[in-house]
Amino acid sequence: MKNKDLKDIPRIIGEYDSDKKGPLLFITAGVHGNEPSGVVALKEVFEILNAEKPDIMGKVIGVSGNQEALSKAVRYIDEDLNRTWTKENIASENKNSHEKKEMFEIIDVLEKYPEKDFTKRYFLDCHTTSSASEPYISVQDVNDNDAWAHKFPTYIIRGFSDIVLGCIDHYESRIGITGFVFEGGQHESKISEKNHEGMIWLALQHACELNLDSLINYPEAAKMLAKKRKNRKTFEIEYRHGIKDEDEFEMEPGYSNFQPIEKGELLAYQNDKAIYSEWDAYIFMPLYQSQGNDGFFVVDEAH
Repeated sequence: MKNKDLKDIPRIIGEYDSDKKGPLLFITAGVHGNEPSGVVALKEVFEILNAEKPDIMGKVIGVSGNQEALSKAVRYIDEDLNRTWTKENIASENKNSHEKKEMFEIIDVLEKYPEKDFTKRYFLDCHTTSSASEPYISVQDVNDNDAWAHKFPTYIIRGFSDIVLGCIDHYESRIGITGFVFEGGQHESKISEKNHEGMIWLALQHACELNLDSLINYPEAAKMLAKKRKNRKTFEIEYRHGIKDEDEFEMEPGYSNFQPIEKGELLAYQNDKAIYSEWDAYIFMPLYQSQGNDGFFVVDEAH
């Protein structure tokens, strides 16, 4: 999808149901404006749903995140929309940044689908990463999120929202919705679009009882993602290396998510000071873009 195609993305990308009582599946994409692949995937899925009209239980809705940032292909306008969802920001009702305005617009959409109208509510938040990555789920280990995440075939990371506050999934979990963030791969990769499409189909299968075999063509994206199950691992975050706006930070080249690292290995430079690994573990979310305040994370396999 080209930038010009992202200028008029509606808040509600798509909505579909079969007039049958059931759960809500609330899918967000483009919370970061430089991560459009979830938007592309949602448009593809809703096109098929609306054309073929398969039976589902409940309702699925696809919602765009940072519309202005999407139209400009930038991560955010004033502040990171995926850091604004704190209890304090929401209680204040203060719309003193572009992202807070968009946050309250998304909340207004969600409030049109209250818990009482559904047997259960699920969320899926679609993202991509700045560096090359295997697709993975990021799940906050509260409510029944973790058990839900383990129905899906990819790597699973626990605890990201516990370290980095203000994420949309933290808010959704806090109000009792079950779900997780899905990182489809690198920002510009076409495979990320397919991974997002596959995850959306699998979420429809598990949440809304969509029979994928009932579609004219079984989604290749879902089939492709399902193959990841045999290699699935669950990781927990050991350390976050934060950076400030005024810091000069440069990651050593060549790192990708889940790459093993050793104690004493050179990882990055911050303000001309070398940063060495203190762990025999795995690197996670190495920062290769100009915006962001997370330099990298260190993760290890859950036991």
